[in-house]
Amino acid sequence: MRLDNSRESRNIEDRRGRRTGIGGRGKIGLGTLVLALVAAYFGIDPGVVLQMAENGPVSRQQAGETLAPTPETRFVSKVLADTEDTWESLFQRAGHGPYRPPALVLFTDVTPTACGTGQAAMGPFYCPADRKIYLDLAFFRQLDAQLNAPGDFAQAYVIAHEVAHHVQNELGIMSQVEQVRRRSDPATANALSVRTELQADCLAGVWAHHSDSQRSTLEPGDIEEGLTAASAVGDDRLQQRSQGRVVPDSFTHGSSAQRMRWFTVGWKSGDPNQCDTFSKNAL
Repeated sequence: MRLDNSRESRNIEDRRGRRTGIGGRGKIGLGTLVLALVAAYFGIDPGVVLQMAENGPVSRQQAGETLAPTPETRFVSKVLADTEDTWESLFQRAGHGPYRPPALVLFTDVTPTACGTGQAAMGPFYCPADRKIYLDLAFFRQLDAQLNAPGDFAQAYVIAHEVAHHVQNELGIMSQVEQVRRRSDPATANALSVRTELQADCLAGVWAHHSDSQRSTLEPGDIEEGLTAASAVGDDRLQQRSQGRVVPDSFTHGSSAQRMRWFTVGWKSGDPNQCDTFSKNAL
Protein backbone atom coordinates (compact mmCIF):
# COMPACT_ATOMS: atom_id res chain seq x y z
CA MET A 1 0.00 0.00 0.00
CA ARG A 2 1.07 3.57 -0.65
CA LEU A 3 0.67 5.18 2.76
CA ASP A 4 4.05 6.92 3.21
CA ASN A 5 2.56 10.41 3.08
CA SER A 6 -0.71 9.52 4.80
CA ARG A 7 -1.73 10.95 8.13
CA GLU A 8 -1.93 8.83 11.29
CA SER A 9 -5.14 8.43 13.26
CA ARG A 10 -5.58 10.03 16.65
CA ASN A 11 -7.89 7.20 17.66
CA ILE A 12 -5.21 4.68 18.58
CA GLU A 13 -5.15 3.51 22.20
CA ASP A 14 -1.86 1.77 22.90
CA ARG A 15 -2.02 -0.74 25.74
CA ARG A 16 0.82 -2.94 24.52
CA GLY A 17 2.85 -4.42 27.34
CA ARG A 18 0.67 -3.13 30.15
CA ARG A 19 -0.36 -5.18 33.14
CA THR A 20 -4.13 -5.43 33.18
CA GLY A 21 -4.99 -7.03 36.50
CA ILE A 22 -7.68 -9.09 34.80
CA GLY A 23 -9.00 -12.21 36.35
CA GLY A 24 -6.56 -12.99 39.09
CA ARG A 25 -5.05 -16.41 39.66
CA GLY A 26 -7.62 -19.19 39.72
CA LYS A 27 -10.56 -17.00 38.63
CA ILE A 28 -12.30 -17.75 35.35
CA GLY A 29 -15.26 -15.53 34.52
CA LEU A 30 -18.11 -15.94 32.07
CA GLY A 31 -16.41 -13.58 29.60
CA THR A 32 -13.35 -15.82 29.53
CA LEU A 33 -15.48 -18.90 28.89
CA VAL A 34 -17.17 -17.16 25.98
CA LEU A 35 -13.80 -16.19 24.54
CA ALA A 36 -12.61 -19.78 24.94
CA LEU A 37 -15.51 -20.90 22.75
CA VAL A 38 -14.60 -18.27 20.18
CA ALA A 39 -11.00 -19.46 20.28
CA ALA A 40 -12.20 -23.00 19.59
CA TYR A 41 -14.02 -21.72 16.50
CA PHE A 42 -10.79 -20.23 15.21
CA GLY A 43 -9.09 -23.60 15.60
CA ILE A 44 -7.22 -22.65 18.75
CA ASP A 45 -7.21 -24.89 21.82
CA PRO A 46 -9.66 -23.21 24.24
CA GLY A 47 -7.57 -24.62 27.07
CA VAL A 48 -4.91 -22.06 26.21
CA VAL A 49 -7.38 -19.25 26.89
CA LEU A 50 -8.57 -20.82 30.13
CA GLN A 51 -5.00 -21.41 31.27
CA MET A 52 -4.11 -17.79 30.61
CA ALA A 53 -7.05 -16.67 32.75
CA GLU A 54 -6.24 -19.14 35.50
CA ASN A 55 -2.56 -18.25 35.71
CA GLY A 56 -3.07 -14.53 35.28
CA PRO A 57 -1.90 -12.29 32.43
CA VAL A 58 1.75 -12.13 31.51
CA SER A 59 3.14 -8.72 30.64
CA ARG A 60 6.40 -7.77 28.98
CA GLN A 61 6.47 -4.33 30.57
CA GLN A 62 5.87 -2.86 33.99
CA ALA A 63 2.51 -1.29 34.80
CA GLY A 64 1.84 1.92 32.94
CA GLU A 65 4.76 1.56 30.55
CA THR A 66 3.93 1.92 26.85
CA LEU A 67 6.10 0.57 24.07
CA ALA A 68 7.47 2.98 21.47
CA PRO A 69 5.76 3.28 18.08
CA THR A 70 7.06 0.96 15.39
CA PRO A 71 6.62 0.83 11.60
CA GLU A 72 3.90 -1.75 12.26
CA THR A 73 1.95 0.46 14.65
CA ARG A 74 2.32 3.44 12.33
CA PHE A 75 0.95 1.34 9.47
CA VAL A 76 -2.07 0.38 11.57
CA SER A 77 -2.60 4.03 12.48
CA LYS A 78 -2.43 5.13 8.83
CA VAL A 79 -4.85 2.44 7.69
CA LEU A 80 -7.27 3.44 10.43
CA ALA A 81 -6.96 7.10 9.38
CA ASP A 82 -7.67 6.12 5.78
CA THR A 83 -10.85 4.31 6.83
CA GLU A 84 -11.88 7.41 8.78
CA ASP A 85 -11.51 9.62 5.71
CA THR A 86 -13.41 7.15 3.52
CA TRP A 87 -16.35 6.54 5.82
CA GLU A 88 -16.66 10.19 6.81
CA SER A 89 -17.07 11.01 3.12
CA LEU A 90 -19.50 8.16 2.46
CA PHE A 91 -21.65 8.95 5.50
CA GLN A 92 -21.87 12.59 4.45
CA ARG A 93 -22.73 11.63 0.88
CA ALA A 94 -25.49 9.26 2.04
CA GLY A 95 -26.96 11.71 4.56
CA HIS A 96 -26.30 9.45 7.55
CA GLY A 97 -25.01 12.27 9.71
CA PRO A 98 -21.47 12.59 11.04
CA TYR A 99 -19.31 9.48 11.10
CA ARG A 100 -18.01 8.82 14.60
CA PRO A 101 -14.85 6.75 14.13
CA PRO A 102 -13.96 3.88 16.44
CA ALA A 103 -10.91 3.71 18.63
CA LEU A 104 -8.42 0.97 17.88
CA VAL A 105 -6.81 -0.60 20.94
CA LEU A 106 -3.41 -2.24 20.55
CA PHE A 107 -2.79 -4.73 23.33
CA THR A 108 -0.59 -7.63 24.32
CA ASP A 109 -2.08 -11.00 25.27
CA VAL A 110 -5.07 -9.83 27.30
CA THR A 111 -7.04 -6.63 27.94
CA PRO A 112 -10.35 -5.52 29.50
CA THR A 113 -13.20 -4.55 27.17
CA ALA A 114 -16.85 -3.63 27.59
CA CYS A 115 -17.64 -7.00 25.95
CA GLY A 116 -15.66 -9.02 28.48
CA THR A 117 -12.03 -10.00 28.74
CA GLY A 118 -10.24 -9.65 25.41
CA GLN A 119 -7.68 -12.32 24.60
CA ALA A 120 -5.14 -12.38 21.79
CA ALA A 121 -6.15 -15.99 21.12
CA MET A 122 -9.46 -14.90 19.63
CA GLY A 123 -7.91 -12.66 16.98
CA PRO A 124 -8.92 -9.06 16.18
CA PHE A 125 -12.47 -8.13 17.18
CA TYR A 126 -14.87 -5.22 17.47
CA CYS A 127 -16.79 -4.52 20.68
CA PRO A 128 -20.02 -2.58 19.97
CA ALA A 129 -20.51 -1.81 23.66
CA ASP A 130 -17.47 0.48 23.81
CA ARG A 131 -17.15 1.13 20.05
CA LYS A 132 -13.55 -0.08 20.00
CA ILE A 133 -11.52 -2.42 17.82
CA TYR A 134 -9.05 -4.67 19.65
CA LEU A 135 -5.88 -5.94 18.01
CA ASP A 136 -2.83 -7.82 19.24
CA LEU A 137 -0.23 -7.25 16.54
CA ALA A 138 0.92 -10.86 16.91
CA PHE A 139 -2.12 -11.77 14.81
CA PHE A 140 -0.46 -10.28 11.74
CA ARG A 141 2.43 -12.69 12.16
CA GLN A 142 -0.04 -15.53 12.56
CA LEU A 143 -1.84 -14.37 9.42
CA ASP A 144 1.42 -14.66 7.50
CA ALA A 145 3.09 -17.71 9.02
CA GLN A 146 0.13 -19.93 9.93
CA LEU A 147 -2.69 -18.83 7.62
CA ASN A 148 -0.49 -18.21 4.56
CA ALA A 149 -1.88 -14.72 3.98
CA PRO A 150 1.12 -12.36 3.85
CA GLY A 151 1.30 -8.74 2.78
CA ASP A 152 0.45 -5.29 4.05
CA PHE A 153 -2.94 -5.22 2.37
CA ALA A 154 -3.87 -8.53 4.02
CA GLN A 155 -3.34 -6.69 7.31
CA ALA A 156 -5.26 -3.67 6.07
CA TYR A 157 -8.17 -5.94 5.10
CA VAL A 158 -8.32 -7.25 8.69
CA ILE A 159 -8.51 -3.70 10.06
CA ALA A 160 -11.05 -2.61 7.43
CA HIS A 161 -13.26 -5.61 8.24
CA GLU A 162 -13.39 -4.66 11.93
CA VAL A 163 -14.01 -1.03 11.02
CA ALA A 164 -16.89 -2.27 8.86
CA HIS A 165 -18.45 -3.81 11.98
CA HIS A 166 -18.29 -0.36 13.52
CA VAL A 167 -20.02 1.05 10.43
CA GLN A 168 -22.73 -1.57 10.92
CA ASN A 169 -23.03 -0.48 14.54
CA GLU A 170 -23.26 3.19 13.56
CA LEU A 171 -26.05 2.38 11.09
CA GLY A 172 -28.00 0.35 13.65
CA ILE A 173 -27.55 -2.91 11.75
CA MET A 174 -25.77 -4.77 14.54
CA SER A 175 -28.45 -4.05 17.12
CA GLN A 176 -31.23 -5.10 14.75
CA VAL A 177 -29.50 -8.36 13.94
CA GLU A 178 -28.79 -9.08 17.59
CA GLN A 179 -32.45 -8.61 18.50
CA VAL A 180 -33.47 -11.19 15.91
CA ARG A 181 -30.66 -13.59 16.88
CA ARG A 182 -31.82 -13.63 20.50
CA ARG A 183 -35.22 -14.92 19.39
CA SER A 184 -33.82 -17.44 16.93
CA ASP A 185 -32.76 -21.06 17.04
CA PRO A 186 -29.00 -21.76 16.81
CA ALA A 187 -29.06 -22.50 13.06
CA THR A 188 -30.85 -19.24 12.27
CA ALA A 189 -28.61 -17.29 14.62
CA ASN A 190 -25.53 -18.70 12.87
CA ALA A 191 -26.97 -17.81 9.46
CA LEU A 192 -27.55 -14.23 10.59
CA SER A 193 -23.99 -14.05 11.89
CA VAL A 194 -22.71 -15.20 8.49
CA ARG A 195 -24.67 -12.47 6.71
CA THR A 196 -23.33 -9.89 9.16
CA GLU A 197 -19.75 -10.97 8.57
CA LEU A 198 -20.12 -11.12 4.79
CA GLN A 199 -21.57 -7.63 4.79
CA ALA A 200 -18.50 -6.47 6.73
CA ASP A 201 -16.29 -8.08 4.07
CA CYS A 202 -18.22 -6.22 1.39
CA LEU A 203 -17.90 -2.93 3.26
CA ALA A 204 -14.16 -3.55 3.58
CA GLY A 205 -14.11 -3.82 -0.20
CA VAL A 206 -16.03 -0.55 -0.46
CA TRP A 207 -13.33 1.11 1.64
CA ALA A 208 -10.58 -0.28 -0.61
CA HIS A 209 -12.39 1.04 -3.70
CA HIS A 210 -12.67 4.60 -2.39
CA SER A 211 -9.26 4.62 -0.74
CA ASP A 212 -7.65 3.86 -4.07
CA SER A 213 -9.88 6.03 -6.24
CA GLN A 214 -9.47 9.06 -3.97
CA ARG A 215 -5.89 8.65 -2.73
CA SER A 216 -4.25 6.03 -5.03
CA THR A 217 -3.26 3.90 -2.07
CA LEU A 218 -3.23 0.47 -3.70
CA GLU A 219 -0.33 -1.18 -5.45
CA PRO A 220 -0.33 -4.14 -7.86
CA GLY A 221 -1.09 -7.32 -5.94
CA ASP A 222 -2.85 -5.62 -3.01
CA ILE A 223 -6.34 -6.82 -3.88
CA GLU A 224 -5.01 -10.33 -4.34
CA GLU A 225 -3.51 -10.11 -0.84
CA GLY A 226 -6.88 -9.06 0.52
CA LEU A 227 -8.65 -11.93 -1.23
CA THR A 228 -6.08 -14.38 0.10
CA ALA A 229 -6.69 -13.11 3.63
CA ALA A 230 -10.47 -13.34 3.18
CA SER A 231 -10.09 -16.90 1.97
CA ALA A 232 -7.75 -17.81 4.83
CA VAL A 233 -10.36 -16.91 7.46
CA GLY A 234 -13.28 -18.67 5.78
CA ASP A 235 -15.15 -21.05 8.06
CA ASP A 236 -14.51 -24.04 5.82
CA ARG A 237 -10.76 -23.42 5.73
CA LEU A 238 -10.54 -22.89 9.48
CA GLN A 239 -12.66 -25.91 10.30
CA GLN A 240 -10.76 -28.17 7.94
CA ARG A 241 -7.51 -26.98 9.48
CA SER A 242 -8.62 -27.38 13.10
CA GLN A 243 -10.82 -30.47 13.04
CA GLY A 244 -10.27 -32.12 9.69
CA ARG A 245 -13.86 -31.73 8.53
CA VAL A 246 -16.29 -29.01 7.50
CA VAL A 247 -19.69 -28.45 9.17
CA PRO A 248 -21.59 -25.81 7.14
CA ASP A 249 -24.45 -25.55 9.63
CA SER A 250 -22.00 -24.26 12.22
CA PHE A 251 -20.58 -21.50 10.01
CA THR A 252 -20.65 -18.05 11.62
CA HIS A 253 -18.47 -16.06 9.19
CA GLY A 254 -19.01 -17.64 5.79
CA SER A 255 -16.97 -19.88 3.53
CA SER A 256 -13.74 -18.80 1.87
CA ALA A 257 -15.53 -18.44 -1.47
CA GLN A 258 -18.30 -16.34 0.08
CA ARG A 259 -15.89 -14.05 1.87
CA MET A 260 -13.87 -13.47 -1.28
CA ARG A 261 -17.04 -12.91 -3.33
CA TRP A 262 -18.46 -10.25 -1.04
CA PHE A 263 -15.17 -8.42 -0.66
CA THR A 264 -15.04 -8.33 -4.46
CA VAL A 265 -18.61 -6.98 -4.68
CA GLY A 266 -17.63 -4.05 -2.47
CA TRP A 267 -14.31 -3.51 -4.20
CA LYS A 268 -15.74 -3.44 -7.71
CA SER A 269 -18.89 -1.42 -6.96
CA GLY A 270 -17.69 0.98 -4.26
CA ASP A 271 -21.38 1.12 -3.29
CA PRO A 272 -22.41 0.24 0.29
CA ASN A 273 -25.93 -0.39 -0.98
CA GLN A 274 -24.60 -3.39 -2.88
CA CYS A 275 -23.58 -4.94 0.45
CA ASP A 276 -27.10 -5.88 1.59
CA THR A 277 -26.38 -9.52 2.34
CA PHE A 278 -29.56 -9.80 4.38
CA SER A 279 -31.85 -9.52 1.34
CA LYS A 280 -30.04 -12.12 -0.77
CA ASN A 281 -31.31 -15.67 -1.10
CA ALA A 282 -27.92 -16.97 -2.21
CA LEU A 283 -24.65 -15.77 -0.69
